[in-house]
Amino acid sequence: MPISGTSAAEIAGSVRDLIASGELAPQDPLPPVRALAEELGVNRNTVASAYRLLVTAGEAVTRGRGGTVVAGVPQLASEGAWFGGRLTDLASGNPDPELLPDVLRALRGDGYRPALYGAPPVDERLAGWAAERFAPDLGGRPFRVLITHGAVDATERLLNAYLTRGDAVAVEDPCFLASIGTLRLNGFRTVAVAVDGQGMRPDALRAALEGGVRAVVCTPRAHNPTGVSITGERAAELRAVLADHPTVLVIEDDHFWAVSRASYRRVTAPENTRWALVRSASKFLGPDLRLALLVCDEETAVRLETRLNTGTTWVSGLLQHAAHALLTDPEVTDLTARARSLYGERSALLLTRLAEQGIDPPDGYRPDGLNVWIPLRTPARQVTDALARRGWAVQPGDLFTSATSTAQAVRVTTSMLTEDRAARFAADLAAVLHRSERR
Repeated sequence: MPISGTSAAEIAGSVRDLIASGELAPQDPLPPVRALAEELGVNRNTVASAYRLLVTAGEAVTRGRGGTVVAGVPQLASEGAWFGGRLTDLASGNPDPELLPDVLRALRGDGYRPALYGAPPVDERLAGWAAERFAPDLGGRPFRVLITHGAVDATERLLNAYLTRGDAVAVEDPCFLASIGTLRLNGFRTVAVAVDGQGMRPDALRAALEGGVRAVVCTPRAHNPTGVSITGERAAELRAVLADHPTVLVIEDDHFWAVSRASYRRVTAPENTRWALVRSASKFLGPDLRLALLVCDEETAVRLETRLNTGTTWVSGLLQHAAHALLTDPEVTDLTARARSLYGERSALLLTRLAEQGIDPPDGYRPDGLNVWIPLRTPARQVTDALARRGWAVQPGDLFTSATSTAQAVRVTTSMLTEDRAARFAADLAAVLHRSERR
């Protein structure tokens, strides 16, 4: 392998040239540090430094005893996957289109003026609306309002504002698919924090923080995929843990806030100096609006503004205008309330039909959001395959795990569930599980 160079920068550059030319392909192993050092006549530390440069640049991945290999583009699962017309979609995680407002009607309203380069990146009316409604949740702390292209964009921008490749980030396990993808694509190390019926477990979060994570991403309610919301008692426990790590970045992804039946319980401690609360419009105004409201501390706001106000990456003023029009429309407010009620009824409907088939949820399980999490005693992939043969598309639980886990479950999207579908799906799942357990 024609790697050359006598300095770390030269060796790293040589490897990058080989990758660019195709002589090194994704997953190809790089020579062991000692072997390459002897071949090039340099110190082992020089080669080790070169490999660190490659990992930092995202060109290579270190696999412990497996050595260092050339990185490839990660193959990531995503929400909204299309399963084809023959399957009934209980997998995509989408809201019910019938419960989303008419965005085009909002765009036809008066008051919009085209924004030009140099215009303020945040619509003042939208920021004012958010500040007024979010302030009671922040305990009197000073904050700033920013707008991003959705909750995933907000999380990615926040992490990149403070972290570099290789830094560790604590996330829930199981975890939202887009969060897993964001961490992998940006080269952050994922530290899984176990979730139970009350949310993130304090002991697991403490272990992650003591292990050196530099950021925590947490879902306060309607956790995707489990539907669990953090209780008041659990929130107090998590605040106590986070208070011992005041400089860690804390991101609360309150994606389901407008249609959640659970109360918001703040996880960020008063001692935490770097924090953000992100509230998306996707679940109740529509995923295609691509907009999230973000409140954060002053330093974080300055760091994000540097990226958002470059003259090219602000969130469209047209979308911000539409969001404000929708958020202040009484008819949309009524529609959102109806969606909140119906989503709760549909998840409860599935749990009732499952219980009738002898599939009981864990004690006290009352999911919020668009999905229901069903623990299994049999391999989830076998169950999802068998359900597909019966015409149902659901997601296997292992897609949502950021760590090696033996837990088995399926996630079922209930946002568009009908009485007939709930009954038929519960019967088919019971039949699949009965057949699997007989083997």
